[in-house]
Amino acid sequence: MKADAVRGHLDGLLLAVLEPGPLHGYAIIAAVQRRSGGVLELRTGTIYPALNRLERIGLLSSSWESAGERRRRCYELTEGGRRTLAGERTAWDEFTTAIDSVLNPSATPGPAT
Repeated sequence: MKADAVRGHLDGLLLAVLEPGPLHGYAIIAAVQRRSGGVLELRTGTIYPALNRLERIGLLSSSWESAGERRRRCYELTEGGRRTLAGERTAWDEFTTAIDSVLNPSATPGPAT
């Protein structure tokens, strides 16, 4: 899938995969790929700036954890992140309903004309 298809939805995707609990960067990438059935493949150069931005604005918090010899930063949702995720889901439902009603007009009853 083209990277442009994800643009505008990256924050929601990241917040959604972090909803169950903390994950480090590569686990976030793997979770998006797994949950999308392999369709979405995010790059580290895409997610790390987004994770840092989401942390700066208070939607995520992070901490360092050790994994053997390596240290890695794990991210988790804040309460603000949970509220934002709920808003992202509502906006997504409204968006997909509107697009579906245009692409599949016979499947969606419209207003009487």
